[in-house]
Amino acid sequence: MPGSAQDSAHDAHRNPSGPTRRTTLRTAGAAASAAVLLPLVSATPAAQADQRRADAPGADGGALQRAFAAAAAEYGVPLSVLLGVSYLQSRWDGHGGAPSVTGGYGPMHLTDAHTALLTAPHHSQGTEDARGDLARPLRVPKATVPQPRQLPARLRTLSRAADLTGLSAEALRGDESANVRGGAALLAAAQKRLGLPPSEDPADWYAAVAAYSGADDAAAAAFFADEVYGVIRGGAARTTADGERVSLDAAPDVAPDTRQLRTLGLPSRARDPRVEAPKDVSCEWIPAPYEEFGDGDYGNHDLGDRPSSQSVDYIVIHDTEGSWDTTIKLVQDPTYVSWQYTLRSSDGHIAQHVPLKDVAWHAGNWYVNAKSIGLEHEGFLTAPDAWYTEAMYRSSARLVRYLAKRFDISLDRQHILGHDNVPGTTTSTIKGMHTDPGPYWDWAHYFTLLGAPFQRTVGSSGGLVTIRPDYDTNRPVYTDCETAGEACAPHGSSAVRLHTAPSADAPLVKDIGLRPDGSDSTTGVNDTGARATTGQRFAVAGHEGDWTAIWYLGQRAWFQNPKRRPTAVGAEGLVVTPKAGAAEVPVYGRAYPEKEAYPDGVPVQAVSPLPYKLLAGQSYPLGLRVRGEYLWATTFDPAGHKVVRGQDVYYQIQFGHRVAFVRAADVTVRRSGK
Repeated sequence: MPGSAQDSAHDAHRNPSGPTRRTTLRTAGAAASAAVLLPLVSATPAAQADQRRADAPGADGGALQRAFAAAAAEYGVPLSVLLGVSYLQSRWDGHGGAPSVTGGYGPMHLTDAHTALLTAPHHSQGTEDARGDLARPLRVPKATVPQPRQLPARLRTLSRAADLTGLSAEALRGDESANVRGGAALLAAAQKRLGLPPSEDPADWYAAVAAYSGADDAAAAAFFADEVYGVIRGGAARTTADGERVSLDAAPDVAPDTRQLRTLGLPSRARDPRVEAPKDVSCEWIPAPYEEFGDGDYGNHDLGDRPSSQSVDYIVIHDTEGSWDTTIKLVQDPTYVSWQYTLRSSDGHIAQHVPLKDVAWHAGNWYVNAKSIGLEHEGFLTAPDAWYTEAMYRSSARLVRYLAKRFDISLDRQHILGHDNVPGTTTSTIKGMHTDPGPYWDWAHYFTLLGAPFQRTVGSSGGLVTIRPDYDTNRPVYTDCETAGEACAPHGSSAVRLHTAPSADAPLVKDIGLRPDGSDSTTGVNDTGARATTGQRFAVAGHEGDWTAIWYLGQRAWFQNPKRRPTAVGAEGLVVTPKAGAAEVPVYGRAYPEKEAYPDGVPVQAVSPLPYKLLAGQSYPLGLRVRGEYLWATTFDPAGHKVVRGQDVYYQIQFGHRVAFVRAADVTVRRSGK
């Protein structure tokens, strides 16, 4: 049965998942599109992309590495500096010739925003995805595209590289070796312009590296340079999307002269004292309004006293499905929703909107809202190469490490959730739950940056698996990125697809919450019904050849897990299973108290089960152990707020792609593999 009217008001008014408030994003995005660079996807057909990977002269990992070495030698730039800068810009990936959100091309992210805007493919206006958000950005009308001279210098570095190298703009955009030469030339020119001598020591290039970021303030420039030197000290290696193997040997003793930053003459903006963020990131205060409006209504968050009033258990990772400017406008609208932080794609810059003690309206689940912090990352889930930048990943990871330490939050996928992992509160809300940051968010890389990489902890006898495909080579087919029913361009993914039998031809498993009619899940990029994602742990339900089965949404679900290229690693831990004699156990989307716990004046919130069942013989990994809790906050004056705590204990479990809760009284806890 549905929740009470009061709880429904919380989940509708404070957490709209349909178009009521989210359509504001769509219309505002259209108005802002001419002024803001939006994601631009490659027009290269999937077949051409696959052929390019197969024919690449560096298929053995040599050509691009040699290009870096040659460019470094030609322009007198230390190889580690050139590789480090490129890694921060693109992780050495050319992204198939597609420009980034700021019109950057190739491994060195040479910017040509004018061309990027002119060649942006058309996207139909009004197309929506399953979230009620704009599925793809609007094309900027050519008449409104600014001329190159009207763009800031940081958005037209490609033309400067052309002048320095004598290479054509076309070559710098489309040829990775030429692009690397252009980046090396820019670094060498910056070193000379700043009056710094050419040097073989990477420690002497700090200011040139900071200048390469194009940042207009000292904090942002220092963040970029510090991250580059972090890569240089730690080393890196990866295979790009084109099959190029590139590596950078670790140099742990490199200590750059950070005093060089002064030579850039960039302003140092004083940080607002209300900002709650690590000192080594660029963060500003742009408050979300706490205002009354209309007939007793208010927005766009609730005042609180966390963690004294309630523990903060979760950090929720979102993407904005809109540009930075649009997103910042929306969070300042008292009639819209709110979140604690927004992170900018181009440079990882952060804006904080809501104090951490207060409750933002971001997750679509009031229980999760009350106990979480929301991070919105500028971007569109169907355009990861344009938006999910290394700078944003690293800035986000620094912020999450800070928050996790402050609130004693474990760095695992039970506590660090994607918005697409937050459960619906009742049966009626499941279909409207959001699907960001989507299957292209690189969870493995993100958790490596968090210092908590996903690794094998036990052999095959542990009883659990942690999903861990190789992101770059794991390329399940998704549809509906551009056009309904059409395949998305091949791309690395954090997710594996789940089937009803150990065969790629078998139907996908069903999600009766998303499809009550019992129809199969689909390959749609926003369909989470048959998807297991990196870092999530599941109980093993069987093996057959190169296939592994897990318990998922009350059924056995199979995914390919070949020994030569595994997509999951062994794990062990606690699992829950129905108590002896119970054929099935109800599953919940929130952990609310029993009715006896509610004081006078606070309406009882129904403990409403979801349409799923945990069946006898099945096991699910145990995450958090919590007592039932409900925040009653419906008044502008926080004096009327109450936190209701009960005696009922709940266990959070990894039940499907989303987490869920079961009552401790209904289940038995045991070690996996036993």
